[in-house]
Amino acid sequence: MKKILLALTLALTTLSVAHAREEKAPTPQQERMRHCNEEAGKQGLKGDERKSFMSQCLKGGSQPAAARTEQQQRMADCNREAKEKGLKGEERKKFMSQCLKKK
Repeated sequence: MKKILLALTLALTTLSVAHAREEKAPTPQQERMRHCNEEAGKQGLKGDERKSFMSQCLKGGSQPAAARTEQQQRMADCNREAKEKGLKGEERKKFMSQCLKKK
């Protein structure tokens, strides 16, 4: 009797673990969050600008690049370029200053 209970317990445990590993399709909200995160990353958004974008995007009204102010677009472009170059600290500050002035 104990062997039967043990075998049954083992079978149920294995079945539940296999079921838990099945990948489920993301919900529409999860898909929207993934999309908005990708867009914010592509645009190089950080801090309050990112929060604002994410809020609008998750509501369904993502802010396209054309709707940004000129300064916001310039900042996003310079941030992205600095990140691509791997700049940090004082070097990044100098680059950002020059970048924002020349555009």
